[in-house]
Amino acid sequence: MKYRKLGKTDLNVSEISLGCWTLGGVSWDKGKSAGWADVDEKEAIEAINYGMEKGVNHFDNADTYGNGKAERMLAKALGTKSKQIIIATKIGHVKGTAEHAYEPAHIRHQCEQSLINLKRDYIDLYYFHHGDFGPDDIYVDGAVDMMNKLKKEGKIRWLGLSTYSENDFLRLTPKIKPNVLQSWGNITDDQFVRSGKPVAELMKKDGLSFVAFSPLAQGLLLGKFSSKNPTVFADGDHRKNDQRFTPAEIAKLEPKVDKLKQKFGSEIKDLSRVALQYILSYDITGCVIPGFRNKKQVEMNLQAADRPLSVEEVKYIKDVFAS
Repeated sequence: MKYRKLGKTDLNVSEISLGCWTLGGVSWDKGKSAGWADVDEKEAIEAINYGMEKGVNHFDNADTYGNGKAERMLAKALGTKSKQIIIATKIGHVKGTAEHAYEPAHIRHQCEQSLINLKRDYIDLYYFHHGDFGPDDIYVDGAVDMMNKLKKEGKIRWLGLSTYSENDFLRLTPKIKPNVLQSWGNITDDQFVRSGKPVAELMKKDGLSFVAFSPLAQGLLLGKFSSKNPTVFADGDHRKNDQRFTPAEIAKLEPKVDKLKQKFGSEIKDLSRVALQYILSYDITGCVIPGFRNKKQVEMNLQAADRPLSVEEVKYIKDVFAS
């Protein structure tokens, strides 16, 4: 396993780290599906331990994943090894009784609760989980001040910004001064890491790096879904209402995935390696954080470690998905 330094931090993380959204299981956010079905706690814990054995030293979590369930499950799996691991978590989607999730008092409350859930004295990397800081970013200054207080108190070590649009990154990075940025990054959408694009240039200028979630496009790049035999997702599984998983959208993707199969191999492990190493081919990428629900999925992801793509292979993939 190779390791990379994350932006303006002292954190050296495994290139292939693991994202913990799935650990929260089926859940809802403001009445909308926001989780994952078919997650077995015993299998997930086995997967976490296997990942650590193979060199994974960084797990990415959030308070909203199962309303704290994912944080608690990670803590249970890590046990006494917790302090050997780099743990990231996030705040922003759970506002409780606060008017806004980024009210300073609420940030402190959620940080304290995440520490309890994780059974830790500090959080290595604490992210703002979205870019909505209220009208005219009214909450941003108070939120940043609170994060700095928590840092001085030793409850968090580094600050991250995880959001979903170019505008959010360009608008908020100068105000928040995060150490790391995070969003999706995969073959179908590499806008935040591609050289010459505004966010990538911002990161280069500020010495930041990028943590890429959804590097497998939530399995769509693995050829696991068929337009002719649509998967039926359970209530509470966010994919049930995600347009990317409709037969029409999968039908558009299938010919491109077929071209990847023809060049790189048709097994899931072949496609996983292609997807993960594609995003890692960008220097600005600090790590990828694919999700998982069992040991087999972690095995598939980690076999891609130390198997980078050539320049020619990266160009081939870009050409396929540009069409």
